[in-house]
Formats: sequence, C-alpha cells, structure tokens
Amino acid sequence: MREKFLANYEADLCIETTQFPGIPELLGELDARGVRWGIVTNKVARLTEPLIAQLGLEERAGCVVSGDTTSHSKPHPAPLLHAARELDMKPERIFYVGDDLRDIQAGFAAGMKTIAAAYGYCGNDIPPTQWHAQHVVQSPVELLRLLREIG
Repeated sequence: MREKFLANYEADLCIETTQFPGIPELLGELDARGVRWGIVTNKVARLTEPLIAQLGLEERAGCVVSGDTTSHSKPHPAPLLHAARELDMKPERIFYVGDDLRDIQAGFAAGMKTIAAAYGYCGNDIPPTQWHAQHVVQSPVELLRLLREIG
C-alpha cells in the first residue's frame, strides 16, 4: 500500500502544491540580502527533487537535503548538519525553521537556533508553542519580521 500511495503521490506531485502566502516575498528578501538558505525534508529525494524543481526553487536553494540524503532522518541532527556543511556555515549561525516537533528537536540536536512555524504542517498533538523553540511564528510575514530583527 505504501508503494502504491507513493506512486500516486509522485504522479500528481505538484498539482495543488503551492508555497504558503508570504514565502515568495520572504525568499526574495533573503536572496536580495545574500542570505543563504536551504531545504531539509524527510521526504525521499525521488519526490523532493522534482517537487523543488516544479516550484522553481532548485536554483535558489543553497542546498536541498532529503530524507535519504544521510543515513538518518529528522529528528536526528545528521540532515541538518549535512545542510550546514553544504551551506558552508557553522550550525550555531543557522536559524532552522520547522513546522513539526521533529524539526525543532533536530535543530536543537544540531546546535542551531530554532523557529517553529505554527502555520505549517504541525503534525502532532503538541502545539508549536510547547516545542521549546527559541521563537514561534504564526505566518511567513511574521517570520520575515523576526529575521529582520535578529539578523
């Protein structure tokens, strides 16, 4: 069943997938300021790479780390540490934004600053305000404001 689901998912990969409102502006400002950013997902590369391409982000992202890029997936810190190496940045200089508790756990384990995106997936019973992230944002616009303040 899992393989059938993934095959169906892959066939219709970017039919209704869009960036959250405010993300294009956020990424545009990061690009304009020369801020390197990347994507770390637990989605396998065979699904991640075409999706990122269809969204027009493959040339803009400083790195794309999929769930099978390293031998571990989040909440293990390995994918985030791999991203830090790809971006040539020290983990403690990175703000990791995540919309799942596993993201925040991985960020802490990697020694990164963490920001919980309460507008995203948030796929568990624990609300983002209780994930112990250093910051919680309710929208990409709020994230942009926060990044302007702290960076």
